[in-house]
Amino acid sequence: MTIESTIQGMAKAARGAAHKLGRVSSEQKNNALFAIAAGLEKETDFIQSENKKDLLSAEEMGLSGAMIDRLTIKDATIDAMVAGLNEVADLNDPVGTMGPAWIRPNGLQIARMRIPLGVIGIIYESRPNVTVDAAGLCLKAGNAVILRGGSEAFHSNQALAAIIERALENSGLPDKAVQVVPVREREAVYALLNQERFVDLIIPRGGEGLIRSVVENSKIPVLKHYKGVCHIYVDVDADLGMAQNICFNAKVQRPGVCNAMETMLVHRSVAEAFLPAMAGQFAEVGVELRGCAETCRILPNAQKAQESDWPAEYLDLILAVKVVKGIDEALAHIAAYSSNHSEAIVTRDYERARRFVQEADSSVVLVNASTRFNDGGQLGLGAEIGISTSKLHAFGPMGLEELTTTKFVVQGNGQIRD
Repeated sequence: MTIESTIQGMAKAARGAAHKLGRVSSEQKNNALFAIAAGLEKETDFIQSENKKDLLSAEEMGLSGAMIDRLTIKDATIDAMVAGLNEVADLNDPVGTMGPAWIRPNGLQIARMRIPLGVIGIIYESRPNVTVDAAGLCLKAGNAVILRGGSEAFHSNQALAAIIERALENSGLPDKAVQVVPVREREAVYALLNQERFVDLIIPRGGEGLIRSVVENSKIPVLKHYKGVCHIYVDVDADLGMAQNICFNAKVQRPGVCNAMETMLVHRSVAEAFLPAMAGQFAEVGVELRGCAETCRILPNAQKAQESDWPAEYLDLILAVKVVKGIDEALAHIAAYSSNHSEAIVTRDYERARRFVQEADSSVVLVNASTRFNDGGQLGLGAEIGISTSKLHAFGPMGLEELTTTKFVVQGNGQIRD
């Protein structure tokens, strides 16, 4: 059997499973999630033995320590996967809920019902925990899912797939509701991206190169974000102590994630007071500053920023800094260089905050808070499948509701159209 026919068979089976999942109760879905969690705990030794095969290969291939760390399934990793499944089970099921209803002059009653998307394909790198996290969210939202993890996590993902499949069978759910691509070859990705007859949505998770490749080759709609170029603007009316705490957290707490601050914009009237103290705090943890001419005048140790620094996602302890004349220049800079991910303003001025919220065109806009809060769990959505900057059909963290859509339900009593 060719790779293309294998993937097509998986996609067709997923479509059949999706039809059945649409009729499954919340209780049945939750029981399946609990069964998967129990299977993970029972099969910890098996999972970690398969994971060791991937780790040995990773070392032989010379993968970085950071990559190997993301690939490793520790006891804590399994505990986190189990906790995540239990958390998803506790979330309200959006499927079947009705939105606002209205009555037309002819007596027709109109409402919208929330329904699953259908079949979702998820393409991701490195972290095998994504296999379980994504499976849990898609199941709870009533979707079938095809998962294609990175070849470096092949054995780990196949082990997790076997546990999930058994749990689904034992719970009375279709075992093809969650499938993991069983081959390493990249050809499988391209085959999946061509299954527009059976797959409704593709979600890539990984580096910008992976995501751009998926977008360029997919015949199926893609929910994505290429990178997180997140800005914080320190306004003339900012509480500078608050601004310093927020900016430090946004850059330093986890610099390698997509909601970390990459550019700091500072009003020129507070730059002389704010930047030296902020730079001193950053210097204590090794943050490299790359600034505009005015920044370099105030901070002689800062490197001169190049044009390439303004749209950069460093994912490291590097920060671009620009002194601006005011909110007009700050918003213009954000419009020119933002990736539509996360933007924040630190200010005590209500009207300026309101304007920033209205004009900053990103999935999450914050006032007096760190960009690190652009996260499904932090926003109260529970778990998330990722963050979308696409706007269609979701914008921002994608929780359960974002893995569904709506259909119109029309109730009549014999109406016909003139």
